Amino acid sequence: MDIIDRLAEIFKEFPGIGERQAKRFVYFLMARNSAYSENLVELIKDLKKETAQCKECFRFFIVSKNERVCDICANANTDSSVLMIVEKDSDLESIRKSRVYHGKYFVLGGLVPIVEKTTKSRVRILELQEKIKREKELKEIILAFSISPQGDHTDTYVRQQLKDICDKSSIKISSLGKGLSTGTELEYSDNDTLKNALKNRQ
Repeated sequence: MDIIDRLAEIFKEFPGIGERQAKRFVYFLMARNSAYSENLVELIKDLKKETAQCKECFRFFIVSKNERVCDICANANTDSSVLMIVEKDSDLESIRKSRVYHGKYFVLGGLVPIVEKTTKSRVRILELQEKIKREKELKEIILAFSISPQGDHTDTYVRQQLKDICDKSSIKISSLGKGLSTGTELEYSDNDTLKNALKNRQ
């Protein structure tokens, strides 16, 4: 395998990128001058140096000092009575930019495959359970997954895993409502759609 194929294989690991697109990325880099490639390499290195994963919600954030938690979790004005569970960071950012939700978040780390025997190693369900036990002010958990068979399966799985904990503490579990149409990826939803989905949660 030559250098072009090796680099294309790396690009194919990016979300939503197939073989043809991966090759286009490689040829694009080959056509740019060396300064462009060197700058890209440095930015990738700096990305790992200047970001960290929040110890509370598992969101990646820009570190300015030696913080262990992100600005959302550290903010005293964040509504601690609600906790939204999302699949990934890009979903969290989409909801945050809509300015229709002001509570806490938890990044599950993926969706639960419909046929899967090692679910607990694929998503942060144990970490989520521990977080809920620590949140003394929590009144509602909102499950915010993409509207798809795998998203629906994840919703059901998380509900089952949290049922006993939530029943003991009288915590309500809700899901995004019909503001989202079937097949919708949460990160691509517009502000009005997210607002309606939150308003109509059940």
